[in-house]
Amino acid sequence: MASRYHEVYQSWQDNPEGFWKDAASEIDWVSKTDTVFDPDQGQYGRWFPDWECNTCYNCLDRHVERGRPGQPALIYDSPITGKSKTYTYAELLEEVEAFACVLADQGLTKGDRAIIYMPMIPQAVMAMLACARLGIIHSVVFGGFAANELATRIDDATPKAIIAASCGIEPGRVIAYKPLLDEAIELSKHKPETCLVYQREERKCDLVAGRDHDLGQLVESAVNEGRRIAPVPVKATDPLYILYTSGTTGQPKGVVRDNGGHMVALKWSMSNLYDIQPGEVFWAASDVGWVVGHSYICYAPLLHGCTTIVFEGKPVGTPDAGVFWRVISEHKVVSLFTAPTAFRAIRKEDPEGELIKKYDLAQYRSLFLAGERADPDTVNWAIDQLQVPVIDHWWQTETGWCMVGNPLGLGQLPVKPGSPTVPMPGYDVQILDDAGHPLGPNTLGNIVVKLPLPPSCLPTLWNADQRFHDSYLAEFPGYYKTADAGVIDDDGYLSIMARTDDIINVAGHRLSTGGMEEVLATHSDVAECAVIGIADKLKGQLPCGFVVLKSGVERSHDEIEKELVRLVREKIGPVAAFKIAITVERLPKTRSGKILRGTMRQIADGESYKMPATIDDPAILDEISDALKSHGISA
Repeated sequence: MASRYHEVYQSWQDNPEGFWKDAASEIDWVSKTDTVFDPDQGQYGRWFPDWECNTCYNCLDRHVERGRPGQPALIYDSPITGKSKTYTYAELLEEVEAFACVLADQGLTKGDRAIIYMPMIPQAVMAMLACARLGIIHSVVFGGFAANELATRIDDATPKAIIAASCGIEPGRVIAYKPLLDEAIELSKHKPETCLVYQREERKCDLVAGRDHDLGQLVESAVNEGRRIAPVPVKATDPLYILYTSGTTGQPKGVVRDNGGHMVALKWSMSNLYDIQPGEVFWAASDVGWVVGHSYICYAPLLHGCTTIVFEGKPVGTPDAGVFWRVISEHKVVSLFTAPTAFRAIRKEDPEGELIKKYDLAQYRSLFLAGERADPDTVNWAIDQLQVPVIDHWWQTETGWCMVGNPLGLGQLPVKPGSPTVPMPGYDVQILDDAGHPLGPNTLGNIVVKLPLPPSCLPTLWNADQRFHDSYLAEFPGYYKTADAGVIDDDGYLSIMARTDDIINVAGHRLSTGGMEEVLATHSDVAECAVIGIADKLKGQLPCGFVVLKSGVERSHDEIEKELVRLVREKIGPVAAFKIAITVERLPKTRSGKILRGTMRQIADGESYKMPATIDDPAILDEISDALKSHGISA
């Protein structure tokens, strides 16, 4: 079918407010006004000011009321524990209402914050929805984060409660969450009033008297008593959640997501971008700790009346590289959304796709990739093996949904390997030079989005309006800075070429090299350090730390490097995938003292590079190359 993309995009350009008002008709509102957008509110304007709504009602209640009570809403599939469970819309609503009653019993009310520190279990999604039901602002922290990382988020969000599980489960090991939680609370200046802990059978934990409560028991009691609690109306502009993303200073940024615009954009995307119909099974193989998990495990599928999957497993090793195909076949998934890293891992284990042939994928019709660059080799392998459209699309934690993609629901556009295709309605994407001047086609520059940003994008950072302005709006007035660099070709297709700051992308997880440098610098033997992201076929990028030792240190480099790897793992967590520490005599710098990280990365990746004009001593680059080779990294 011919794509309607250009017609739809033009309709948004011609009448942005009318476009989003029409999209808003898909949402049930408590009250509405005539004002769709107020340019004078907030940092760049606010969508649906003074409209009232409730996100949980739109995800659950309205489907139960209108013919979907018995349809599966959430399927839990855990190859790690061997457990699975399906909740219908009526059953999920019952659990979420009971959960919300428990939160209310603990004194939580609209505007309070709750941190959710849970693995991929149904209770994580229930916690998010229960918070949304009461207007409580949730902040999900990925279960793999270390205690000090959790502590920084506790101090920033100042939650009244923490909702946690006793443990997370990885292949071959159980990770106790409670000791990490207890240490984080000890480290934090802000002390939450209560902790609600879901006791998992695989490892239960001790509860602190007076502070900790057994979440499972409390919810079960509320269900048995048939307790109900009505959804609380909130303003469309009230925060739904805070999600922390890496900042270049190492201090995480609390991205704020509002209620109304978030629902409008996500609901629009399900049919128009992903081509999913209500009643179908949609699977985002992500984690609730990341933005994809928020948008497309929890909220968007349920807003659209779909069945969503909570998968506690890995693309390989649980038990093999065929687990994705087993889940798709068993649960009749029509579309999978995951990171390219997952497919690189599957391809490595099953290059000929033999495991795919074991499963009936007759109803499966699309694959969406995001979180990092989808390299053409991986995309082409997936197309050859699956014989379905493989769609790369680009978005950020800050936007909450796709900025640039290939809208299957409007009719697929031609694919150009390496490009996520074209901007979605709401996004006027442009390329500027460093001085803020527009660049022509096929010219590398700063990728920016003309203000205002569309619904669902962050209105600000939590309690940090000035930081929001400085981070995103100050450098290019009138535009949102994506901190990515790229080109737009003659057909309007965007290609993302590089990050423009020190955020690296490890298996779809954006991590700050600056934060890792701060950890390395705490080691007593380290004088200075630099962390870069080096290309990795499996994970996209891996962090590599260069350290210069203090004079007089006589211990072996190997011993110190092992300590540095352990230190980053302890302070940031396994998610950092930090395994390479290299001791060097000195770091390449400009005459003004700026470390030439970009040039170091080019050397590590084997790219050609120009000798920086301001380099202090060119011979240092050969020393870096030799150090990389000595650690088995071909420079």
